[in-house]
Amino acid sequence: MKEIVLITGAGGLIAQELSKKINNDFEVRFLTRNKKHENDFEWDVKRGSIDESALENVSHIIHLAGANISEKRWTAERKKELISSRVDSAKLLLDTVRKKNIKLKSFISASGINYYGTLTSEKIFTENDTQGNDFLSEVVVLWERAADEFEIQNLAERVVKIRTAVVLSEKEGALKKMLPPIQYGIGSALGTGKQYMPWIHIKDICSIYEFALKNSHINGAYNANSPEHTTNENLTKQIARTIQKPLFMPKIPGFVLKLIFGELANALLEGSRASSQKIQNAGFRFEFPNLQNSLEDLLSKKV
Repeated sequence: MKEIVLITGAGGLIAQELSKKINNDFEVRFLTRNKKHENDFEWDVKRGSIDESALENVSHIIHLAGANISEKRWTAERKKELISSRVDSAKLLLDTVRKKNIKLKSFISASGINYYGTLTSEKIFTENDTQGNDFLSEVVVLWERAADEFEIQNLAERVVKIRTAVVLSEKEGALKKMLPPIQYGIGSALGTGKQYMPWIHIKDICSIYEFALKNSHINGAYNANSPEHTTNENLTKQIARTIQKPLFMPKIPGFVLKLIFGELANALLEGSRASSQKIQNAGFRFEFPNLQNSLEDLLSKKV
């Protein structure tokens, strides 16, 4: 019998790609707001409702649910939603697991590389560094605390927190948003362009989740970003080079982005490096550690 893995955030790119990757080795179920397939189970975090049959005989939960950080301006209401979609969803899972007296083999939660704060510095952050002191850092800290409750309450043998960088995919996310302006000749770096952008190829982030799922020695927090560091300006230039488009527009001033996006602009204008050495020391190997190779793999059809 295959072990059962329950994945939240079913509509997201990582959930879809990851499920394809592990489908041969595990039985995969999804928690979703709208049931579309046989292996879908409905839940509604705002109402605190969940189809409890989703958890029957489950061995692992991969918690990917969470409202998109960069989708809307950070109003007070939006901030609450960003936190609730991560924390309250984890609490609903926790309460249901406890109610059904389930002991999970693992609870693997998405997390964010913004744990260390949104700032530009020459420091390379490791998992031993302390949390930052801005909103995104607060979101991540609360997110991880909610995950840790599974271990604290002895409901999971281990808890893994994947501090995810910007995921590069041609299907959605940052890369897809950056492409059209560059394709039409109006692409440019943001602010100074010197802010670092920790990144990871979609195939590698899915492989990290698979690695965490299959290896019981993986426990705690891990930075999930490729070992090669880049800045916003360099990423923009390499995308243009890969799809063979010129870049001649001036950088977009920071104040313009702040007028458009408000506080959210800080996440675009600031960024530091993070080390992925811990996950590598644990035995993980990146398929796409190099940015140029990653872009060529993702954008070869765009040329």
